[in-house]
Amino acid sequence: MAAAATATVPDIPYKETKPEEERIAEAAKIRSKFPDRVPVICERAATAKAGLPQIENRKFLVPEEMTMGQLVYIVRKRIKLPAEQAIFVFVNGKLPATSAKLADLYRRHKDADGMLYCAYASENTFG
Repeated sequence: MAAAATATVPDIPYKETKPEEERIAEAAKIRSKFPDRVPVICERAATAKAGLPQIENRKFLVPEEMTMGQLVYIVRKRIKLPAEQAIFVFVNGKLPATSAKLADLYRRHKDADGMLYCAYASENTFG
């Protein structure tokens, strides 16, 4: 059943699925309703190997105090990645420290639409 759900998730970047105005309105609504949460879009990196699963739900609403390490753990669980396979989660093409708070990353790296975009890959492909 999970495989069928995964197949329905398009391999199209989130930004290309909705107009910018709609994404801005969505982020503003989320931040006003949940001011202590960070809206995160986490997608498979375009450079990721084909064998790396696509995440079923790329939208996250996480506590501001969550660390990058905790987000990586959640992403690993959601894509059912084996323990022996490495995963890297990037923000703006950079690999943040696992201790970095999502609130700090949001303040420094949020997109113009008000979302924090992350990309995951099985290799450190961004250097």
